[in-house]
Amino acid sequence: MTDTRKFKATDLFSFNNINLDPLTETFNISFYLSYLNKWPSLCVVQESDLSDPTLMGYIMGKSEGTGKEWHTHVTAITVAPNSRRLGLARTMMDYLETVGNSENAFFVDLFVRASNALAIDFYKGLGYSVYRRVIGYYSNPHGKDEDSFDMRKPLSRDVNRESIRENGENFKCSPADVSF
Repeated sequence: MTDTRKFKATDLFSFNNINLDPLTETFNISFYLSYLNKWPSLCVVQESDLSDPTLMGYIMGKSEGTGKEWHTHVTAITVAPNSRRLGLARTMMDYLETVGNSENAFFVDLFVRASNALAIDFYKGLGYSVYRRVIGYYSNPHGKDEDSFDMRKPLSRDVNRESIRENGENFKCSPADVSF
C-alpha cells in the first residue's frame, strides 16, 4: 500500500532511487525548492506505508498562463523502477488534474520526449493528446537534440475543448514559441 502526501524539502535527500532512471529529468536543488515554495499544492510524493516509509514516486507541477491559456503544467513525474505498474503515476496525475480543476484551469499539459512511446501511450490512456511537436526541446550535449510532444488534457472549464487539437504531431514549433 502507498500514501500520497505533500512533497517536503527533506525528500530531496531520499529520492535517488527514483531519479536514477535515465528518462527522468533531474534538476538542481534550488529548482525543486522554488516549486515547493511557489506551488506546494502541486508537488506530492508517493511513499510506502510501511513502518520505514520509502519514496516510490513524485510529481511536481505549476499553474501558469492567462485567459484560456490558464493551466496546470506537469513539470516532472517519475516512479522508482521497482515501484512501477502499481498505478502510482495514474494516482499522481489524477491528483494534479483535481487540483487543476479546483484552480479553474482550462487544461493540464506536459512535455514528453517524442521517442518515449511508453510514456506517450500512458498519457494517451489518461486522455491526453498531442497538441504540438516542439523541435529540439530536449538538448543533448552528446548528439542531436530531441523533439518533445506538448500533450494536453482539457479540464472541466474547457467545455468546448479549445485547448486541444487533432493531429497535433503535425503542428511544429520551436522551443522559443512555447510560452504562456
